[in-house]
Amino acid sequence: MDALKWIGLGCVVLLTLLLVGSYLNHRWQAPREETAYPPPGQLVAVNGHRLHVYAEGAGNPTLVFLSGSGTTAPTLDFKALYSRLSDTYRVAVVERAGYGWSDDGATPRDIETVLNETRLALQRAGENPPYVLFPHSISGLEALHWANRYPEEVVAIVSLDPAVPPVYAELSPPRLRLALVAFTARTGLLRLVPAICHGSEAVSQGHLTANETAAYCAILHRRIMSANMLAEIDVTQTNAEQVTVQGIPDVPLYLFISNGADLPVNNWTGILTAYAEAANGRYQTLDVSHYIHNVAPDVIVDESRAFIETVITGR
Repeated sequence: MDALKWIGLGCVVLLTLLLVGSYLNHRWQAPREETAYPPPGQLVAVNGHRLHVYAEGAGNPTLVFLSGSGTTAPTLDFKALYSRLSDTYRVAVVERAGYGWSDDGATPRDIETVLNETRLALQRAGENPPYVLFPHSISGLEALHWANRYPEEVVAIVSLDPAVPPVYAELSPPRLRLALVAFTARTGLLRLVPAICHGSEAVSQGHLTANETAAYCAILHRRIMSANMLAEIDVTQTNAEQVTVQGIPDVPLYLFISNGADLPVNNWTGILTAYAEAANGRYQTLDVSHYIHNVAPDVIVDESRAFIETVITGR
C-alpha cells in the first residue's frame, strides 16, 4: 500500500512539474513571438481595442473575408483564397476581437456589436464599400445580418461552408471540450503537441511559407479559444435567432458546402442546400472538410470570379 502511495505521489509531482514548466516556458515564449511576428496589416482602434485588418490588391468591389469560430489566425487561414483573387479585386480580412493579431476586447459579442466593429474597422483602415462578403462557418450569421441591416454595402455573399441559422437548431456548443482547449493553451501544454498546429488545413495543405507557418503556430499557441472566442460561442444561439427573425436578405448568394463529416451536425449538407434553395441562391457541394477554402481553393476561386462578374454585369 505504501508503494502505491509513493507511486501516486510521484505521478502528482511529475504532473505538477510538467504543468509549471510548461506554463513558465509559455510565458517566456509568448512575448518573444509577438515581437518576432508583427501584424502584416493595420491595427485600427475600435471600441477601446484594436482590430487587425489585412488588405492587398486593387479593384472593385472589395472582397471581405470573415473567419469561422476559433480560427486562430484568419489572415493566414484565408491566404489560399485571397492570394488567388487579389490580382483582380481588392481583398480585406478583418480579424475580430480575440482573433489573430487583434486585441482582446471588453465589448459583448452580440451580432450587432460584432458587425459594427467589423464595419468600423474596415472604414478606419480605408476599405470602403461596396463589398462582396466571404464568410466562413459562424460568420455566415454576421454576413446575413450585414446584408439585412446595410443592403447598400453588400453586393453579394460568397459563403464558405457557412453556419446558417437553421444549423443552430441542431448544434449546441461543446463547452467542456472548448474549456479544455483553452486550458491547454493558457498553460502552454498545447506547445507540447506540434502536430495540432501542423495538422490544420492552412498549414498541412501547403498554402503558407515557413515564416507564415511559424507565425500561425505562435498565434495558435497564445490565442486559441481566447476569452472573446468563448464569449462569441456563448451567444451564438441568440445571434442565430435574431438573424432568423430578420429573414433571408435580398442579395445574391453562392454557398460552397462541405460534406460535413467533421462537424457535429446531422445532415449539414442538406441544411445548407435547403437554405441556398430557399434564398434562390447558387450552391456547390464539395466532398471536402469544413475548412473548405483551404482544401479546394482553386474551385472556389474560379466559381467566385464567374459569380462576381455575373453580379456586377447583371448577366
